[in-house]
Amino acid sequence: MFIARVRGNVVTTQKVETMTGRKLLIVEPLRVDEKTSGMSDTEYCFVAVDSLGAGTDDLVLVTQGSSARMTSRTEKSPVDCVVIGIIDTVFADGSRVYRKDGTAAKG
Repeated sequence: MFIARVRGNVVTTQKVETMTGRKLLIVEPLRVDEKTSGMSDTEYCFVAVDSLGAGTDDLVLVTQGSSARMTSRTEKSPVDCVVIGIIDTVFADGSRVYRKDGTAAKG
């Protein structure tokens, strides 16, 4: 699993039947930045199936590979990457490095 920020979405007019009605998100993996005590971009992206209703700029928990097909919404679909959580708070190295409501990172 990894933490990512939702950067946008992908719209497809034609796709395999098992993917009909699935929302596709562009997600960018993030890393904890020791210098800023926050989250930093990695500058590469994946397309993930949204199983929860995440939106642009949300921090999400993503899983890949065969685990991506283990949710009730993706179990018989050709997916390799799925959003399995919308993150509220991230703690690392004894500090809060992310909070969804945008308040100060320390604490």
